[in-house]
Amino acid sequence: MKTIKHIFGLLILTVIMASFSQCSSAQKLQKKAPITINQVYYQKWIAGVEGGGSGVNIFIETSSNTIKLDSVYFQGKGAKLVLKPSNDTLYIGRFISDFNKKEDMVFSSDPNKEYGNKPPQLPVKIPFELNDDECVISYSENDKTKYFKLKNIKERESINYPMMSSPENN
Repeated sequence: MKTIKHIFGLLILTVIMASFSQCSSAQKLQKKAPITINQVYYQKWIAGVEGGGSGVNIFIETSSNTIKLDSVYFQGKGAKLVLKPSNDTLYIGRFISDFNKKEDMVFSSDPNKEYGNKPPQLPVKIPFELNDDECVISYSENDKTKYFKLKNIKERESINYPMMSSPENN
C-alpha cells in the first residue's frame, strides 16, 4: 500500500513539473506593437502555369523603419518577413502551399536514380494559438526576440498570375 502511495505521489509531482515547463517555454507577447502599423492584409495567389505554385502573401505596412520586423506566424505557418525593394516600410511574408506545385519525384528500383528527390516537408507547429484573422510578428530589440499580435487581418481578392511561375516582385 505504501508503494502505491509513493508511485501516485511521484506521478502527481511529474504532472506538476511538466505543467510548469510548459509555462516557461510559452512565447510572451508584447501588449503593444513597437511601431505604428498602417495596414495589414493577406492575399492568396496562384501561378498561371501548371506546376508554378500557389500560396498566400501577407503584407504589413508600417509607418517607419525604426524597428526591423523579422518573422510572421499566420494561419498555422511561419515565414520570414522581407522588405519590398521599392518600399522600405512594406514587409511581405510568403507562404507557399502544395497546390499547383511541380512534383519532381523519381520512383525507381534503382536508388541512384532517386538521389535528387527531396524529402517531404513536415508541418512545423507554431508556438502560438491564433485565429485565421490574427498573426504574430517577431522582431529584435536589445538582442532579444520579442513578439506582438495583430488582429482583424483582412483578405484581399486573390491574384491569378497568367503565365508566371512565382510572384516575387509583389
